[in-house]
Amino acid sequence: MRAVLVDDERLALMNLKMMLEELETVAIVATFTDSRKAVSEAAYLNPDVIFLDIDMPELNGLQAAEIIQIHCPRTSIVFVTAYNSYAVDAFELHALDYVLKPVRRERLIKTLSRVEEKMHQEPQENNGNEMMIRCFQCLRFERNGLQLYDIRWRTAKGQELFAYLFHHRNRFISKDTLIDLLWPDFNLKKASNHLYTTIYQVRQCLKQGKTNLRISNLSGGEGYKLETGSMLVDSAEWEKGILSLEPINAGNYGQYQYWFGFYSGDYLADYDYLWAESERQRLRSIWLHHAMEMAEFYIGCGKIPEAVTVYQRIVQLQPYFEQGHLGLMKVYDRIGERSAVEEQYNILTDLLNRELSIELPVNIERWYHNWKQHIH
Repeated sequence: MRAVLVDDERLALMNLKMMLEELETVAIVATFTDSRKAVSEAAYLNPDVIFLDIDMPELNGLQAAEIIQIHCPRTSIVFVTAYNSYAVDAFELHALDYVLKPVRRERLIKTLSRVEEKMHQEPQENNGNEMMIRCFQCLRFERNGLQLYDIRWRTAKGQELFAYLFHHRNRFISKDTLIDLLWPDFNLKKASNHLYTTIYQVRQCLKQGKTNLRISNLSGGEGYKLETGSMLVDSAEWEKGILSLEPINAGNYGQYQYWFGFYSGDYLADYDYLWAESERQRLRSIWLHHAMEMAEFYIGCGKIPEAVTVYQRIVQLQPYFEQGHLGLMKVYDRIGERSAVEEQYNILTDLLNRELSIELPVNIERWYHNWKQHIH
């Protein structure tokens, strides 16, 4: 197990380090004599256990543990103290254990057994409790495939705040960035108050939904980070699945079909978040390339009904993608659906003329007039 040791008495620190190394079940990843430095680096080190002296200057062990538990919720805290009277305070902080100085080997072995037991239990507790954040089309949460309805954002600002932190998940976002995004016209004091209130409300929503998502304060309150841990994200799972595929063939087109259907809508499509547009376009381009490959494969195999279904889905999700409309007209022609070709042509013409005030692309216009001459 990975351990961090914190004690302002260097001799006591060295003694504990030596005792743990002799047991050969612990890897000491860092030691600190300054509790403030230990707190600042705990999240980065992410140890399995921290042995924390209680009686330290400036920031004592109990205070340090409160902060560490926010940033490292899965890390076990073991207090090391010369005073038995600290035990009650230690367990009120949900410490796993405490050991008295001078530390005895037999007591240390018992403590490590507790840490190991906790480490083995955690994966079992997560079984059957898989959570996913879905961001295709709209934000929603699922547990074991079932949507959670008990996460309700108090305000639209709260929803966008969460969405922005989620978009930049596991990365530091400065307080100033959030204020400029959500309250650009407010003075700094008023905007800061709104930010703190909204952060609190979002945290409460996530807590009520039992999501295990954490919004951590960083750099002394100058920024935040949304930590997603092991939670799945539909867009990330989809992209990983797409990129793992070999070129489409008779043996894997079923996998292509699965990931084609998994894309239920553009990234955060229900919201007019300008900051999400770049990612929206990037994922959309991947999906369109994937979809067009499928349609061409189905046509080449003579699976025309399947190609029709793919093209219909393309124009439904991406109505301004002109090549999708052309592909659909061509497969309608293949199965003799002349009225469907006419209807699709009129839909595209009306869409481009009415909403974008542009003419049809030359290649589509040319194909359509050649088709009209051919059928007559």
